[in-house]
Amino acid sequence: MTTKASTTKKRSRAKSTAKKEVNGNKSKALQIQNLPLGKIKPDLEQPRKTFNDDALQQLSESIEKHGVLQPITVRQLNGHYIIVMGERRYRASKLAGKKTVPCIVRTYENNDVLEVQIIENLQRQDVEPTEEADAIAYLSEKYSPTEIAKRLGRTDNFIRQRLKLAGLIDGFKHFVRNGEMTISLGVGVALFEPEEQQMMLETMGEDFNAHQINRMIKDQTYYLEKASFDVADKKLVPKAGSCVECPFNAANQGNLFGEGKMVCTKAACFETKKSKSLLNLIEKSKKENILLIPEIRQYWADDENNQLIISQLEKNGLKVYLLDDVEIIENPIEPTIEGIKIEYQHYEYSEDELKAELDEAMQNHNEALEEYNSAKENGFVNGILFHPETYRNKEVFVKIIEKSKEKSTGYSAPLANRKMADCTPEEQIVKINEREIRKKQIENNKQFEDVVQMIRETKYIDTKKTLSTDEIVAFSISLFENNVDFMSQQKYFSKFLGDTSKMTKVELVENFKKKFKKEIFHKLIRYMLTKQVHFGESNHVNNLTNISFYNAIQGFYKSKIAGIEKEYAEKRDKREARLKERITVLEKQIQELND
Repeated sequence: MTTKASTTKKRSRAKSTAKKEVNGNKSKALQIQNLPLGKIKPDLEQPRKTFNDDALQQLSESIEKHGVLQPITVRQLNGHYIIVMGERRYRASKLAGKKTVPCIVRTYENNDVLEVQIIENLQRQDVEPTEEADAIAYLSEKYSPTEIAKRLGRTDNFIRQRLKLAGLIDGFKHFVRNGEMTISLGVGVALFEPEEQQMMLETMGEDFNAHQINRMIKDQTYYLEKASFDVADKKLVPKAGSCVECPFNAANQGNLFGEGKMVCTKAACFETKKSKSLLNLIEKSKKENILLIPEIRQYWADDENNQLIISQLEKNGLKVYLLDDVEIIENPIEPTIEGIKIEYQHYEYSEDELKAELDEAMQNHNEALEEYNSAKENGFVNGILFHPETYRNKEVFVKIIEKSKEKSTGYSAPLANRKMADCTPEEQIVKINEREIRKKQIENNKQFEDVVQMIRETKYIDTKKTLSTDEIVAFSISLFENNVDFMSQQKYFSKFLGDTSKMTKVELVENFKKKFKKEIFHKLIRYMLTKQVHFGESNHVNNLTNISFYNAIQGFYKSKIAGIEKEYAEKRDKREARLKERITVLEKQIQELND
């Protein structure tokens, strides 16, 4: 029987003696010694370089009151003791005014020391991310990512992300250390070669700009699931090989963009494969006598990119048919109840109503499928429809629309679908004015986007100036049109109420009230204002939210906005002057015809 007294004695002895087993054999007991702080030195090769001053001060106060509860580990070198583990306790002991510190003296080989230090540091919760990344990179020279993950109790994906972060150039690591750059954004930049990272850094300028960096990453990365070519094809560009096995595929670097997401970070290679896929498509069209149809309408045929595609098809001996010149039948996709639920997710439909929508969709699908299966009997031939920018394509059935050659019969096609040369002078004026209305719409959309992008790249959100009436109006309308849903609260404002895991909801409310500041509210409103605007077909003259926001930010960046407005106004004035001259000539032609 073990008494309470004997148990206490055993625990006491355990505190003063540390034993270690190697290959099943017990080594000599390691004694805890109280060594003078003056004889102890930090290891200059220690991978941990940063220590939180506030946490260090708290630890020193605890040591002053209770002493050092866990001894530090040291090794002897040239008459001194070098710290292997426990530099933070050593620093805190000095702050607490201690003369000695409890130590365990051990013998290590030089390489073992660094490895022990790295693993000991990485098992802590407060390791600075870039130091952690560099330490894991050191371990990767000896161990595989899976082995490192097991040693540290981390996931394989975490280790692979940190290995990638280690490749970040120093200029960007600085922004990660000071908290301006998130780890995920740092990993995104680290996907690129050091030379490309340096170019990003120089393009950004001295002040960190996450929006600009994200835009540069987006411009230089490609989701392979949307590629126009077979990503597993090793022969498309033999020197590059398969995208599936490529080291520049983010999926081979630890699911950096999400589970199983294949993202190419080698822009030149991707564009080469994309161009080769179009050439292969043209060759297939010629060899198998299949109509190749670009997804271009006559209205947009004059676009520079569309002109390049049309020219390339013509140079390869293909007759070019645009969407206005053909009828197309695609293989219909069978609807599912899951798809119906997604389509009507914003409607409060019952299960019966969703079932009714599915039945109707299935009926439409069966009719479309019947049309597809009888396409060849109705004069359709095999064709390939492809996107003029991505070159993604699909097999379809195509029939060329027969157009009358007799002028007296008139035009059966709508005015918008006819070429300018096929229109009368009156119709040309209508088409010119319609195009100008459309161009103004697109121009306003782009102008509004440019203004908002400019605002987002400034320090508007952090402005300490009291909210203006216009800002409050803009915010009110924005909330009215765009209510913040639960998912958005979790995604963007998860820390708004503090640490929810340690408090009840009542305590959370009280804590938030206690710490609430007007600056927090103002910053939230300005953040919301820059996020809730609408792009695309909406701009600063046709949408309530956008108009109110545009008015609100005039009080902060009026001169910058004026510069953007002036640039667009100059372009618009020049174009309208040319159009006015053209319409005058056409009006004269009408007058001559009438005379």
